Amino acid sequence: MENLENLKTEALNKINAAADLKSLEEIRVALTGKKSYLTELMKSLGSLPLEEKIAMGKSLNVVKNEIESALEQRKNILEEQALNDKLAAEKIDITLPVRPEIQGRMHPISKIFEEVMAIFGQMGFEVAEGPDIEDQFHNFNALNMPPNHPARQMQDTFYLNDDPSKPFDMDAAYVIRTQTSGVQIRTMEKQQPPIRIIAPGRTYRSDYDATHTPMFHQLEGLVIDKNITLAHLKGCLYDFVKAFFELDELPVRYRPSYFPFTEPSAEMDIGCLKTKTELKVGAGNDWLEILGCGMVHPNVLRAGGVDPDEYQGFAFGLGVDRLAMLKYGIPDLRTFFESDVRWLKHYGFAPLDFSSMTGGLSDNGGSAR
Repeated sequence: MENLENLKTEALNKINAAADLKSLEEIRVALTGKKSYLTELMKSLGSLPLEEKIAMGKSLNVVKNEIESALEQRKNILEEQALNDKLAAEKIDITLPVRPEIQGRMHPISKIFEEVMAIFGQMGFEVAEGPDIEDQFHNFNALNMPPNHPARQMQDTFYLNDDPSKPFDMDAAYVIRTQTSGVQIRTMEKQQPPIRIIAPGRTYRSDYDATHTPMFHQLEGLVIDKNITLAHLKGCLYDFVKAFFELDELPVRYRPSYFPFTEPSAEMDIGCLKTKTELKVGAGNDWLEILGCGMVHPNVLRAGGVDPDEYQGFAFGLGVDRLAMLKYGIPDLRTFFESDVRWLKHYGFAPLDFSSMTGGLSDNGGSAR
């Protein structure tokens, strides 16, 4: 028994003195390995009388458990210390000045926002904004979406409890906006027609794959005035896609569709050429859906405080991330949000490469691509 106490004391001293994980592992093998003194004692129990075997076995187990516990505690301490040392050694001094070979890059999403706002700004549109956390009236009800609409289910929409002290009530909860269309209603509530706005911003839905992410970017457009027709919508969008893709001519078509907030509704396709390795806009006999649009539903006008008997308008919505993927050949939407500096260096743009209708969109002589 005296030898066991001496063994335990000596083992604990060695464990506490271990300077790194490698030394600790060597100590563990020496103390509890197959050829350790403690293991040999355990093997020798069979030759002892019954009473001595029971007493010695209990003592050995106590010592072994204490040693293993000390090893685990010391391992946790050394692992944390090793991690802190690694973080300290690998830190980057962000106060250093920018070097010419490591120039910052503008994210493609920021570039697309600039391009789109430059085009619609030239057409006379104003930029409107709204909150990311929205009430259900502006996000759903006012947009003619009934309570049983599939988009309102929890598998598609992120809900926030309006009162954390009470049980969750989906009917009274706020939502993290699923679309920028709520800005339409807020704009109509604030001002009377004529209205001509675009509403860029982040939107959120419960989805994640190569072409969908839980957070993505949309741009909503709204025009309301007297005598607005579908021809105005088609002309506006045709001029937009030509300017955005920087083509003199671009085949387009409109397919009938359904959206609760527009009637009639349509989806706009652009002509393209699809191959296994690339997608070329403006050539070939294939078609590619690019946005949804339509004439604003009378119920939506009423919800925004606009008389549908006097005014009418059109609206459209497009995915900014999808536009970036099409224009700059980015295959996977998830890479937009991975904060990979190498990816940004390849697809990003020079910081001073601002977009304008007079200075050009994607080819200002300063892009990184």
